[in-house]
Amino acid sequence: MRSFLGRAPLTTAALLLALAALPPVAEAVGNPFLITMVNRALIYALAAVALDLVMGYGRLVSFGHAAFFGLGAYTVAILSTHAMQGLPLVGEWVGSNEALVAWPLAMAISGLYALVVGLISLRTSGVYFIMITLAFGQLVYYLFISLQGYGGEDGLPLWLRNTLGGVELGDAMGFYYLCLGLLVAVWALLTRVVGSRFGRVIRGCRQNERRMRALGYRPLPYKLTAFVLSGAITGLAGALIANHQEYVSPSLMAWHQSGQFMIIVLLGGLSTLVGPIYGALALLVLEEVLVSFTAHWQLFLGPLLILVVLFFRGGLYGALSGRGEGDG
Repeated sequence: MRSFLGRAPLTTAALLLALAALPPVAEAVGNPFLITMVNRALIYALAAVALDLVMGYGRLVSFGHAAFFGLGAYTVAILSTHAMQGLPLVGEWVGSNEALVAWPLAMAISGLYALVVGLISLRTSGVYFIMITLAFGQLVYYLFISLQGYGGEDGLPLWLRNTLGGVELGDAMGFYYLCLGLLVAVWALLTRVVGSRFGRVIRGCRQNERRMRALGYRPLPYKLTAFVLSGAITGLAGALIANHQEYVSPSLMAWHQSGQFMIIVLLGGLSTLVGPIYGALALLVLEEVLVSFTAHWQLFLGPLLILVVLFFRGGLYGALSGRGEGDG
C-alpha cells in the first residue's frame, strides 16, 4: 500500500504533464495531427471514466453507454443545424450554437435517458442487466437511422464548431486544452464521489447487496444516481466528439461503441477512474500505429489486448503503479 501511494500519483502526474506539453511539442516538430489524435483519445477517456464509475465501482456492466454518447453528440448537431438554418426547433426557438447552452442540454438529455434505462434495468442483474442496456442502446441507434430529416444512416455534419462564451472553438490547440481540462475536472469530481459516503455505499452494494439492505440502505436509489451521473457525463463526451469530428452518425450509438468503452476501461484498469485515461491513450494510439502498417490491424490488436488482460489484471495503470485490480 505504501509503495502504491508513493508511485501512483507520480505516474499520473507525469502523464498529465505530458498531455499538457503535447500541443506545443507537436507544433514544434511540425506534426499537428498528434493534437487531433490525442484529443480524440481524451474524449473517449472521458466517456470511459464515466463508465468505470458504474462498471468498476458498481459492477454494472452497461452495454448501452453508446446511446448516451450518441445522444449528446446529436443534441449538439441538431441544435447547431437549426441555429445555422434558422429553423424553429421548439416553438419559436431555433436552437443554439453556444456550448454553454448545447452541452448542458446534451448532458440533461443523456442523463434523462439514463434515468429511464436505469429505472428498468437496475431491477435486474447479471446478463439480464447487460441485455436490457444493450436493447435500449440499439433502440436509440435504429431510431436515429430512421430520422431522415437529420441525415438518417448517413449522419449529420456540423456547420461549424460550437462557441464558448462567444469564442469559437475552431482552434485545435484551444479545443484540446478544453477537453483536457474537462477530463481532469470530471476525474477529480468522480474521485471525490467514490471516496464519499455515497461511493462507499455503491462499493458495498457491489460486494454484498443483501448486507447493505440489512444495514438499512436501499441500493436502487444509489445505483440509479450513479447510473444517471455516468450517463450525463457520457453525454458531455458525446458533445465533445461532435465538435471534434464536426460530424455525427448513428454509428456513435452502435453496440460496438459501448464495447470499445469497455475495452478502454479494462485495458486501463477497472475500478481506478484514472485507468481509462491510460486505456484510451493506449488503444487509440495503438490503432493509429497499426493502421499505418496494415489494413488488417484488428488481427494484431486483438491478441495484444488479450495479452494485456491476461498478464496485467490491474490494467496498464496497475502495471505502471503497482496497483492490483480492485484495490481501493
